[in-house]
Amino acid sequence: MTTSTRRDPYEGFPGRVGRTFAESEPAWPARPAPPAKAPNIVVVLVDDLGFSDIGPFGSEIPTPVLDALAEDGVRLTNYHTMPLCSPARAALLTGLNPHRVGYAMVANADPGFPGYGMEVAEDIPTLAELLHDSGYATYAVGKWHLVRDSASNAADDRRNWPLRKGFDQYYGVLEGLTSLFHPHQLVRDNSPLDIDEFPEGYYYTDDITDQAISMVTSLRAHDPDKPFFLYLAHNAVHGPLQAKPEDIARHRGRYDEGWDALRERRFAAQLAAGIFPLGTELPARNSEAGLDVPAWDSLTEEQQRLYARYMEVYAALVDNIDQNLGRLTDTLDALGELDNTVIVFTSDNGGTGEGGAEGTRSYFSRFVHHPRLPGDWDPDVDRDPELIGGPRSLVHYPRGWGMASNTPFRLYKGHTYAGGVRVPFVLSWPEGARDGRLARGLRPQYQYVTDIAPTLLELAGITRPEARRGIPLQEPDGTSFAPVLADPAHDSTHPEQYCEMTGNRSHYRDGHKLVTLHRPGAPYDDSEWALYDIRADPTEIRDLAPHRPDLVAELSKAWEEAAWRNGVFPLPDHSGALARRNPAEQRLARPLTLLPGTPELERYRSSRLISQRSFEIAVAVDESADGVLVSHGDQGGGYSLYVEHGRLVLAYNEYGDLHETDAGPLAPGAHEILLAATAEEGLRWRFTVTVDGERRAAPDSVHQLIGMAPFQGISIGIDRKSPVSWPLYERRGSFRFEGKLRSVTYRPGPPGPDAPEAVAEALKAAAAAFE
Repeated sequence: MTTSTRRDPYEGFPGRVGRTFAESEPAWPARPAPPAKAPNIVVVLVDDLGFSDIGPFGSEIPTPVLDALAEDGVRLTNYHTMPLCSPARAALLTGLNPHRVGYAMVANADPGFPGYGMEVAEDIPTLAELLHDSGYATYAVGKWHLVRDSASNAADDRRNWPLRKGFDQYYGVLEGLTSLFHPHQLVRDNSPLDIDEFPEGYYYTDDITDQAISMVTSLRAHDPDKPFFLYLAHNAVHGPLQAKPEDIARHRGRYDEGWDALRERRFAAQLAAGIFPLGTELPARNSEAGLDVPAWDSLTEEQQRLYARYMEVYAALVDNIDQNLGRLTDTLDALGELDNTVIVFTSDNGGTGEGGAEGTRSYFSRFVHHPRLPGDWDPDVDRDPELIGGPRSLVHYPRGWGMASNTPFRLYKGHTYAGGVRVPFVLSWPEGARDGRLARGLRPQYQYVTDIAPTLLELAGITRPEARRGIPLQEPDGTSFAPVLADPAHDSTHPEQYCEMTGNRSHYRDGHKLVTLHRPGAPYDDSEWALYDIRADPTEIRDLAPHRPDLVAELSKAWEEAAWRNGVFPLPDHSGALARRNPAEQRLARPLTLLPGTPELERYRSSRLISQRSFEIAVAVDESADGVLVSHGDQGGGYSLYVEHGRLVLAYNEYGDLHETDAGPLAPGAHEILLAATAEEGLRWRFTVTVDGERRAAPDSVHQLIGMAPFQGISIGIDRKSPVSWPLYERRGSFRFEGKLRSVTYRPGPPGPDAPEAVAEALKAAAAAFE
């Protein structure tokens, strides 16, 4: 006998129900409503912006909107974050330490341990969910990067996409980076958009700002009172660096003196503004092996000219962010809501050194981590300097500019030294300044990224519940710093914090910081630790570890305890386990047939068909004509097969170096075309093209596209958005196929000799030979 789960429809109804309306009294359920005069909340999160990159923190880049917000608000000068993007975002939006949420790393890994789960659990509510529960409208635009790359496709259950994490609307890019002229996969709300071409003059930072403004103005048109939370997460200034020509033009010549002079000027401006106490020292240039920066005067004139161009583009990106923030604040002002809007502006982590010592015009060949990169691998492509910053050149600056970006701190993004974790923080709230909840000025108190969510909840007058939808919630790690905003003399509300990123570790307690610069494969022991008193030595110059072994031992033990409590272990080592993937992903390497009209295949899904392996692409044409048959990739690297003037052509973009091979005429009628790629030693592919069984072309071998390339996914019958071949794009645009295409079938082959699987098997065989 089963127990009925039928519920009485009148149970709990507070009115009275009779047989007729006349005999009944109505009642309506209460809708959630925020406290009276609850402020709007805008969080502007920039990607890879260094401590000194905006005017309020010493920059020469004109940021008048941020200058005004800082003048009318608070600058946290001792704010710390995580040194990498996904973990910082998870901590910001949940108030929990990122390892507890499952983000020990960027959401491009899945080694199979709790700290690397890359999913926000149901018992960890986001700030958006809590504000939404309390009656806020919630919007997100821009970079998400909290969904695992393998779950970014249209077949995923979307449980970690923005709309399932508390946002009413979303527009942006789910992954960590994109082209600002040709975004690779835009998502609106819960669906990827199928876009062939972007309009003339399109620029992504402008676009997401337009979308944010539209969300806010639409809300006000429908509801005059409902407060909103807007999470505006820029992909800028993450590489590849791309900016509008008119923005770049404003910065021509600004960086000809180089990074050493820039760093000195920014530090002087910081001291003059009181951001650091007099007596603070500027460290020498970064000199650690593989992270070092040469003196600007030691460079050739040609290098100086090229490197200065990179920084001009970076400055244009920052400039454009400020312009777009001004468009948003102007909208709020026109609506009469700027005064009662809390605006937070900060960065996910510090400035980066990933451009290498020389920078690059080939972002995806530079941004490669492979144990067997061949000696002929080129992390740069010779390009006309006039293309730098435009849609045809995927550039990143040399790490000397990253060092200057992080002035006055040491090292870069990814490190637990201050250069990776200390970033600018501006909070403006005119209404709060008038009623005493915010006192304008500088705050030297230590605060942490996990403190943002509880602070904003307190400013909104909302208490975090202990349970949600019947599920007990995990306790937060962050603590509101609202008292610090109101009282400049108030103590920090966050006296202790561990940190870890790819083996780099630190532990802060009451002004002392224990920190490592971990070398991959080195043992995790106390010999790595350095100790700094960052109250007296904020730039981490004087290592106290030899003089305070007692404090080193004490804080080292505290880090160990915090690591176990927060799910930090296991730590990365030389085993290569961090590169492991869920075995369920093996299904993504099965043969796949795509039919005409299939939307573009998502980047990661596409990569599983070709990455570090041999493969074949069979194209079945029922009626030949001009147009693209299949394309995969963009200006950063890719390949396409197309027919023009009745001739079949293979285009291969080798990280920006274009090779085009004429495969002969393609007569009218039906054809079976086969593009075969054989993976060879040295991370190379050798292609052959056959038509109806006849071998037509076998160009010279080329370097494989690995890492994040090809970045744009597979399209059939068209080359969407950023083209593989720019000359063809100039002639034909996206060049939709005009004939009749029956299908395109991918047949993944065996891993190449340099693929991780092959390397692992070789190591096993070598070990067995000595047994």
